[in-house]
Amino acid sequence: MQIEDLNAIAEKHIGSRKKIIVRTCMSAGCMSSRADAIKKNLETAVKEQGLDAEVEVRRVGCMGFCGQGPLVGIDGVKEKEILFEHIKPEDANAIIASLKGVESNLEIGDPDHPFFAKQTKIVRANGGIIDPEKIEDYIAIGGYEALHNALTEMQPAQVVEEVTKSGLRGRGGAGFPTGLKWGTVAKSPGAKKYIICNGDEGDPGAFMDRSVLESDPHLVLEGMAIAAYAVGADQGFLYVRAEYPLAISRLQIAIKQAKALGLLGAGIFETPFNFNVDIRIGAGAFVCGEETALMMSVEGKRGTPRPRPPFPAESGLFGCPTLINNVESFANITAIIKKGGDWYASIGTEKSKGTKVFALTGKINNTGLIEVPMGIPLRQIVEEMGGGAPDGRKIKSVQTGGPSGGCIPAEFLDTPVDFESLAKLGSIMGSGGMVVMDDTTNMVEIAKFYMEFCKDESCGKCIPCRAGTAQMENLLNKIIARQATQRDLAKLEELCDMVKNTSLCGLGQTAPNPVLSTLKYFRNEYEELLQPDKFGPAATATK
Repeated sequence: MQIEDLNAIAEKHIGSRKKIIVRTCMSAGCMSSRADAIKKNLETAVKEQGLDAEVEVRRVGCMGFCGQGPLVGIDGVKEKEILFEHIKPEDANAIIASLKGVESNLEIGDPDHPFFAKQTKIVRANGGIIDPEKIEDYIAIGGYEALHNALTEMQPAQVVEEVTKSGLRGRGGAGFPTGLKWGTVAKSPGAKKYIICNGDEGDPGAFMDRSVLESDPHLVLEGMAIAAYAVGADQGFLYVRAEYPLAISRLQIAIKQAKALGLLGAGIFETPFNFNVDIRIGAGAFVCGEETALMMSVEGKRGTPRPRPPFPAESGLFGCPTLINNVESFANITAIIKKGGDWYASIGTEKSKGTKVFALTGKINNTGLIEVPMGIPLRQIVEEMGGGAPDGRKIKSVQTGGPSGGCIPAEFLDTPVDFESLAKLGSIMGSGGMVVMDDTTNMVEIAKFYMEFCKDESCGKCIPCRAGTAQMENLLNKIIARQATQRDLAKLEELCDMVKNTSLCGLGQTAPNPVLSTLKYFRNEYEELLQPDKFGPAATATK
């Protein structure tokens, strides 16, 4: 495979396209609402109405506006896309008839809606446009060109330098500088090195990585291959949770297609570079999102964290230097190599560069996936793109960062969404979950929900997390049952401090965040549930 062969595939595929493209969203959300039957009926309707020569019905990944799904988009009829929302299989005939000018009563969305118009797409640029099961679709939009450029025009150190220049920080939650991590792995001695893509997305309400894997699997594979070249690895692993069967299936198809064209395997683009990727399926343990636990799982062992140092960059998988990034991090790499680190660094804020994909969900009118520049005000996401709370209710809080994050009250909606600003409020960026709550939400119940989740997902290896989360949940239950006093509230705060500062891994260290943030901003909701203390003033952690 040479660049000329890649271009020939692209030209042939583009030349075979029909005038009108009917895009059917076939991501997991729409598939659960019979998107497969919608696509089949659309194909039948095209034949029955004699439009085979000019209409192509295309399977595509997530279009983003998940709350309005199933979605069908049409290109080539008007100057801009026509978007049909809440489609059922029986609507197929009416959709195809509309191509001939026949009016229908189907619900038509607005492609210029703020939900779409205010996005800046890098990671999700191809989502909802290309067929994720056809490598030709990916090549036709410039796929694998960045890998070719890296292999034939750049030294590994130059690739690392470009990623460093971009300012990209890990999108899995910790926000560690990606270029620094790559550089450390590249410099680590060892004949064998590994690349791992962390697709073990487990935060409640989060589905960003799943969508990228379902919608654009080759983008992630290409990013992994570029990373492997940069750090000197020849073997990669994609770790994906078993609850994502569609993502796993499309990754398997993509790997097979890339190998068939010589874009994975030995001598890629007729260079000395070799790279293979295997899939490892996780059993749904939330703790395996932690990188050392994930490596244990890949090795076939029980997924429990281990102390650091040594860090994975020096001694990771099977004791070898290992680069671990999450799905969204790898999905940014192709654009950085194509357009340059300076281009990427021009987006976002001084310390938080580029864009971030969020799963916008909860008590909000417009739910789905959004990709926005770092530094965008939270209010713009929630009120303009999300359309505010349903039924005219007031926004009470926005929870970011999943079980590891915090609840941000409405008074801080003008806060820029970046790593530093969220941390100042006691929350984190996390992997990208964003759950909106209205004024009917009980914040103590929210804290209890996340604590119960962390308790259940604790691996049990360290006592602070194993016992501390259970004790915190018990105290929260006691408060909700109106059986607690100020002493219990003080004990809850002491436990938060202990678990946060003594747990082995990030699960325990961040488990208290929802409790701490709700205590900070909604303490009155806790105190309203307390009984009078019969034993005098409460003892506090500082006394």
